[in-house]
Amino acid sequence: MSENDEEFRKVLERCASTALNSKLISSHSDFFSKMVVDAVLKLEGELDLSLIGIKKEPGGSLEESLFIEGVAFKKCFSYAGFEQQPKSFSNPKIVLLNIELEHKSEKENVEVKIENPEDFKDFVGMEWKIIYDKLDKIVESGAQIVLSRLAIGDLATQYFADRGMFCAGRVPNEDLARVSKATGAKIQSTVTKLVTESLGTCGRFEEKQIGSQRYNLFMDCVNTKTATIILRGGGKQFIDEAERSIHDSIMIVRRTMKFKKIVAGGGAIEMEISKYLNEEAIKIPGKQQSIMRAFARAFEAIPRQLAINAGFESVEILAQLRKKHKEGGTWFGVDIINEGICNTFDSFVWEPALIKLNCIEAATEAACTILSIDRKVKNPKASNKVPEY
Repeated sequence: MSENDEEFRKVLERCASTALNSKLISSHSDFFSKMVVDAVLKLEGELDLSLIGIKKEPGGSLEESLFIEGVAFKKCFSYAGFEQQPKSFSNPKIVLLNIELEHKSEKENVEVKIENPEDFKDFVGMEWKIIYDKLDKIVESGAQIVLSRLAIGDLATQYFADRGMFCAGRVPNEDLARVSKATGAKIQSTVTKLVTESLGTCGRFEEKQIGSQRYNLFMDCVNTKTATIILRGGGKQFIDEAERSIHDSIMIVRRTMKFKKIVAGGGAIEMEISKYLNEEAIKIPGKQQSIMRAFARAFEAIPRQLAINAGFESVEILAQLRKKHKEGGTWFGVDIINEGICNTFDSFVWEPALIKLNCIEAATEAACTILSIDRKVKNPKASNKVPEY
């Protein structure tokens, strides 16, 4: 990384940490902010959020959470013979399928006209030949790991085990898509023409015990464009809340990467906009001045609510902020830690500018929509309510 890349990474980590500071896992913000930034940096293009997998595994501490540069998913349903398959590979070839590798018995109420018993024997034998032909073509492709969206039965499982191959059936769609992105393998709907270009690879594959579950890990992929975070924690509710916190942090970092501008948080930018609007309102005569002043006061709702939520005296905090911003303190906002005000930019309380722009635009449009209603707005239930004495 160049010096500029290192600086930008620090900005991303501080934005991620700011998003986590108000969450349940705030005490581990440094640990998870690096993990979040690593995950988002693995994406490309439009930064598709679905390519970041978050798996939850109860037990252990938060610090035992893992970041996988690649794909990890829970061990899928397996048939007899799975225990004999190897559980680790180096630089394996991977094939992804969307077909069923399972021999099924004849369905009931199916009418087959035969002239002698030998014809029925040939008919059943042809079914076995079809499934064996599919398995032979997969083996001939050179693949060592076989993943399928549909079932892989006991026959195929034992067949692959005898040949030192690993297989997993009923892999969830989102996990199969992320494996495709990470390894370069293309999902196939037939095994008739399995060419080398359709296979993928990774530096290391391993089936590993994490908590009470076993996970399939695809690591050290050459062109990794996806990542997985395995969250650990004491209980289900706690891990669910940690997942929501991580998701919020990922969204903040993702927006910062798309729109590479940040502003100070803690109500600093809202106070600065309010000051600017008040100064501009003086230049406007008539009723429009009152409208602009009211618009400016509306921005003060953010730092006021921050102070109230922190248990501070909101009137005093707002008075200090007005004075500081009038003196040129552009980035001064509410200091939650020391019960006062501070330069939130220097304190690394940062937010993506894109979020602020979207919030201001949405709130302004909502206010204009309400003001455009040329009738009384009332609640019918409230008007029919009998007053209590």
